[in-house]
Amino acid sequence: MAHIVADPCVKCKYTDCVAVCPVDCFHEGVNLLVIDPEVCIDCGLCPPECPTSAIFAEEDVPANQQHFTALNAELAREWKPITRTKLALPDAEEWRLVEAKLGELKR
Repeated sequence: MAHIVADPCVKCKYTDCVAVCPVDCFHEGVNLLVIDPEVCIDCGLCPPECPTSAIFAEEDVPANQQHFTALNAELAREWKPITRTKLALPDAEEWRLVEAKLGELKR
């Protein structure tokens, strides 16, 4: 099983999770990170590091965010890996508690 980055990450893109990943499974888009399920070893280090609680074990992804499982796999094939932390998006704090942000995703 892999971990999944879900809706709370959209328009925030904090990278605290990247710093603790032992296998570099995160990939970076314009306003979202995703996890490559083929690389993730399910170590569980990343969820507690996420300031928006956007990372879930695959079996724990909320029902209304299940589509992020396939989206992580798809976008991980398209986007480049990210292996070090960066600053969050400039308006991340404004978006941090906003829900249902999939429409804001930039591919």
